Amino acid sequence: MAKHFSLDVTHRIYPMRGLFGCFHLLHDASAGKAVLIDTGLVGEMPRLTRLLGELGLLWTDITAVLMTHGHLDHSGNLFRIQQLTSAPVLAHPVEQRHIDGTFPYTGISRVCGALEAVGRSLLRYRPAPIDQPLSDGMELPYWGGLRVIHLPGHTGGHCGFYSARFELIFTGDLFASYGRIAHMPPAILNSCPEHFPASLKKVQALSPRHIIPNHYFGVDGERHCASFGRLLARHT
Repeated sequence: MAKHFSLDVTHRIYPMRGLFGCFHLLHDASAGKAVLIDTGLVGEMPRLTRLLGELGLLWTDITAVLMTHGHLDHSGNLFRIQQLTSAPVLAHPVEQRHIDGTFPYTGISRVCGALEAVGRSLLRYRPAPIDQPLSDGMELPYWGGLRVIHLPGHTGGHCGFYSARFELIFTGDLFASYGRIAHMPPAILNSCPEHFPASLKKVQALSPRHIIPNHYFGVDGERHCASFGRLLARHT
C-alpha cells in the first residue's frame, strides 16, 4: 500500500512525491471518491495512475481538483487530469495568469517567471481554465468539508484548505518543512511577500493539530505543525 496519512478509518491523504515537492490525493473510502490538491509537474502522472489502481479508483472518481496556486510544479498535470476526470478545477481567480504563464512578474520574482517559461517550453505544458473561483472562507463539500483559507505571499491568490473535522490544514507553499528545518519559500519565488506575516497569523489563529505543506519530508501532520510553530517564533 502506498504511503499515506490516516485521519480515521475512511479518510486518508496520499502524497505524490515528485522532483520538487508533493501534491496530494484525498481519499474518502466510505464514498469511494477522491479529490486532488494540486497536480504536480509534467511527468509525475504514472505515480498517480498507480495509486488509483491500488485504491480501486477510476479517473472519474476524482470529483474535484483544488489548486493552492498556479506555479508550474503545482499545475503541471492540470490539463491532462482535467481531460481524464472531467472534474472541476477550483482556484483563486488571481491564479489563472500563473496557470496560463502570463503573470507579470516584477523585481526579483522575475527569476521565477523566467524559470517557469523555460519549464513550460521543455515540458510542452498546456494550461487549463479555472472552473470555479475560490474566495476566503468558502466552504467546499469535499472530503468531509474543506474551508478555503486565502494565504497570499507566495502568490496573490495562494490558498490553503482547512478541515475543521480533522483540525488539519493544507498550506501549499506557505512554508516548507524538512525535519526540524522549516523555512519560507525562496525570495525569487514570491510575488507579494509583504502578505506573508498576515497569512502566517491566519494559520496560527486556526490552531490546527495537523499541517500538510507541499514541500516536506515525512507524512506527519503533527510534526509539520511543530515546525510551523518554530517558524512563527522567527517570523512574527
